[in-house]
Amino acid sequence: MQPTQNFIMGSITVSPQNQKPHAVCVPYPAQGHITPMLKLAKILHSKGFHITFVNNEYNRNRFLRSFGPTALDGLPSFQFEAIPDGLPQTETDSTQDIPSLCISTEKHSLGPFKELVGRLNEDPSVPNVSCIVSDVAMFFTLDAAEEFGVPEVLLWTASVCGLLGYAQFEKLVDMNIVPFKDENFLTNGDLDMVVDWIPGMDNIRLRDLPSFMRTTNPDELMLNYIQRLLRQSKRASAILFNSYDALEHGALESLSADLPPLYALGPLEFLQEPIEANNKEIKSLTSTLWKEDPHCLEWLDSYDSNSVVYVNFGSITVMTNDQLVEFAWGLANSHQPFLWITRPDLISGDSAVLPPEFLEEVKGRSLIATWCNQEKVLGHSAIGGFLTHCGWNSILESISQGVPMICWPFFAEQQTNCWYCCTKWGIGMEIDSNVKRNVVEKQVRELMEGGKGKEMKKRVMEWKILGEEACASPYGTSYANIDNVIKVLQSFVPK
Repeated sequence: MQPTQNFIMGSITVSPQNQKPHAVCVPYPAQGHITPMLKLAKILHSKGFHITFVNNEYNRNRFLRSFGPTALDGLPSFQFEAIPDGLPQTETDSTQDIPSLCISTEKHSLGPFKELVGRLNEDPSVPNVSCIVSDVAMFFTLDAAEEFGVPEVLLWTASVCGLLGYAQFEKLVDMNIVPFKDENFLTNGDLDMVVDWIPGMDNIRLRDLPSFMRTTNPDELMLNYIQRLLRQSKRASAILFNSYDALEHGALESLSADLPPLYALGPLEFLQEPIEANNKEIKSLTSTLWKEDPHCLEWLDSYDSNSVVYVNFGSITVMTNDQLVEFAWGLANSHQPFLWITRPDLISGDSAVLPPEFLEEVKGRSLIATWCNQEKVLGHSAIGGFLTHCGWNSILESISQGVPMICWPFFAEQQTNCWYCCTKWGIGMEIDSNVKRNVVEKQVRELMEGGKGKEMKKRVMEWKILGEEACASPYGTSYANIDNVIKVLQSFVPK
């Protein structure tokens, strides 16, 4: 009989198959949450973990419709599962309603999730579940971790500063500032109140804090849900961020007093790149819910460096047709070439329809597509600027590729991200929510040709270098934090 052997992956000792660590990864069911969770799962897999990646059934079906019946077959050591979210099943190809999804998963997903973990533990072909890695917004999984006696870490997929903004909700309620008393708070100046008690957020206004507190209703679903989320997150063994210390040191420091140990692991794409370069099977595991248009990169090949504006408002943002038209003519009148991603559900309640005269005007200097590989697009030498909704994945990917931004935040913590981009990091310019074509034109020209655009380019390149240093072996802060997180996750490995 052969003696039992251990083998080494990085700096972590991994046991044979029946003792191999098994992480169950549970993203919140939206594109911007799935993407960083899959990156983290790939990193853990490269360190010797068996991975079970748990989508909701709605998104599993979207994956299969977009990429075929074998899209989620996975690998022997990287499997995909799905659980119900409690919402009615449809075959639409768009993000589910966020408040409804938050409340429904909280109420209905724990039972199916526990059944899944139990089934995995009974399966002799996979190691017993030894830890759970969950999105903070899927905090129902904490009950399962306690029941099965395994550690759980939570991944906050937005910015650290966004979480710090959300952490103020309870105090704003206690101070009777929120909910607002005047129904005209959006226009009467109430949102211009300066919040002066948050370390690292000097002179931030109420309008720059996450938008879910913009209500006159004390029973507002998201206002109360966020406060429950913050309270529940304190039960985790650690909280992880797709960010890096140099970028958000102040926010990390502000949060550290009231939460479990915090680990900044980002930019995750820098840690993922060498893994995918050496493992084509892992690289083939995708996180995108829409089919990507491969023509985007070919089209960019014909343009000079830093000459094209990239426009993408993410996977959730919706706008009115009037706003769409204002953006369209602002881009046209800037006379800058642009690549614009207009997913099918971009317009609230309708399909995106651009005026025929606009399409004629920009013919030969524009490409309009429904979806793309954003990291590859931002990494293309032709891209000189990014008009964005300020979702955290978009901001971090833009920083990681050295691309300055025009910011049009839509909801949630995007307002806070925008404030940091424009006032703290010096890499963005904000467009008012009441978008006008002349403002879009002016800012696009400034971004691509002006002095402020050049200064933002310089600053974002500096932040890019700091992000690369954070992920560099062996002394980068994010690189080191991965091993710290693995030690937490391996605090219990079934025998």
